[in-house]
Amino acid sequence: MKKMLIAAVVAAAGAGGYWYSQQSTQISAGENPVLSYIPADTPIFSAQLQPFPVKSYINSLSEAYRQYPVDVFDELEQELEQENDPRAKFFVSLMKSYMASMKDGSSFIQTFGLAENIRSYFYTLGALPVVKVEIDNPDAFWSLLDKAEAESGFSHTKANLKGVDYRSYRLTDDTEQEQINWVFAVHDGLLISTLSTSFSEAALLETALGVTPIDNSIVDAHIIEDIINKHGFTNEGISYINHKEIVTALTSTDGNQLAGQLSKLFEMSQEDPFAELKTPACQLELSTIADNWPRTVAGYDLLDINDKESKIGFRAVVESKNQVLLDAYQKLRGYIPAYTQDIENSVFTLGVGIDINQMVPSLTAIWDDMLTPEYQCAPLAQMQAQMSQQSPGMLGMFTGMANGVKGVGISLIDYKISDDIDNPQLESLDAVMTLSADNPSMLFNMVKPFAPELANVQLSANGDAIDINSIIPMPPEMKIKAKMAVKGNHLVLFAGNKGEAVANSLATESLVNNGLMVMSADYMKMFKPLLTFIELTGEPVPEGLEAMKGYDMRVKMSLDIDQKGFEVDSLSNSRSTE
Repeated sequence: MKKMLIAAVVAAAGAGGYWYSQQSTQISAGENPVLSYIPADTPIFSAQLQPFPVKSYINSLSEAYRQYPVDVFDELEQELEQENDPRAKFFVSLMKSYMASMKDGSSFIQTFGLAENIRSYFYTLGALPVVKVEIDNPDAFWSLLDKAEAESGFSHTKANLKGVDYRSYRLTDDTEQEQINWVFAVHDGLLISTLSTSFSEAALLETALGVTPIDNSIVDAHIIEDIINKHGFTNEGISYINHKEIVTALTSTDGNQLAGQLSKLFEMSQEDPFAELKTPACQLELSTIADNWPRTVAGYDLLDINDKESKIGFRAVVESKNQVLLDAYQKLRGYIPAYTQDIENSVFTLGVGIDINQMVPSLTAIWDDMLTPEYQCAPLAQMQAQMSQQSPGMLGMFTGMANGVKGVGISLIDYKISDDIDNPQLESLDAVMTLSADNPSMLFNMVKPFAPELANVQLSANGDAIDINSIIPMPPEMKIKAKMAVKGNHLVLFAGNKGEAVANSLATESLVNNGLMVMSADYMKMFKPLLTFIELTGEPVPEGLEAMKGYDMRVKMSLDIDQKGFEVDSLSNSRSTE
């Protein structure tokens, strides 16, 4: 039963999994009537506020990315035949239909009855998930459910609520006293998917289906405008998790809608797992923490999609008002070289920026802040007691030898494997690895006593490179000529002409504390040469890797912190291979 319930919730949540963005200053219920039925105290919200080109987006993906392996379909077929529970068969049938529809954009929208451009919404009424998607052809979606019913033997019950017809699929066993049902309806041009239970308020389903308005909606509270204006997201789509509402739900019995639902649920089970959080001390102290870390918000900075290519820039921010911690974390930021941020001209890059000189004082400030004030709430007090037994000051013994270090970086720019299956070789390699510091030559000399092979190596202050193949011998099958040099503030190890060009460019890059971490990858460049070679040898390609050869996709992700909080920024670029 638990498996079925989890599957239902995941399926409902998954339908609201895409949201995208582009600039605006005002969000009105007139433009998005759905928002009038979303309460301001919803803990989780995600919406595509402007029509998203779902057909073009799917077409822009690589064919290998859209197509599921044949063995996956075969496995689903076997599960469909062997599974005795009709509810499981129902889910498997829907999954098969989804996988088959992903062959192209037209098949997808026809299967689900969607338009080429759609809005979608996912939110919760307390704990109850609600998914709403604009639909163009409801008959297509009902036919999809009919097909799943025919293949599984799982049937629905028809019902009507204030003029809205809906289908209800019971997820709980007939022998169970309490009922949980998966509900589907089409109302005002929207496909609606939600859950209804025998232990939730009757008016909850009315609100979910959009027939009973609410007093204080997300529009009334101006939450969406606040997020857009504060973080500069575009207005195509916004998402957030409200930490304050979640804390209220866990520390009170009726502080918000979620709190009331949880209280009723715990009464039924006769056990409240969060009872120790409902003391006055926990309510006050956890609320204070939530005030300092109120929300995790997300939105898009870039949305450029056509049938051949898609570029999507997504950013998430963990908001913070704790100035002490923000200042401490910002001082930790180090230097990330420009080459690690090149998503187009490299196979893989990684840059980590840490100002080693600031590590101990920054972590000490963070530690002291977390130990002040002295908490009275039992779980928080226990955490403080454990932290008080440790001290970040001990790191000073290990960071002393890395004095002045600001960051490290690595980039695999290009590589080629020979097509001689009798004598496989790494034919060429272009790569760069760097250590950026105030005085890289001094650090290199400090390392020498621990690496005897480097004892006689002298690096020129003018940036001339030395060949290190004689110092660190390379296997004969690897035709790599590795070099080392000091380029300005950077100790550089590189190979290949492209690697040398990047190394030379570093001579003019000054150390600026510009971030914490960045990583990028080009899937096609990464896997195609390797998989092509494996195919030439006649050996079987490892399971799960074969499809990667055709993934024409680039991704980039970075982590940073500013005065608004922690920020995770990502960029994805996909191109159709058809």
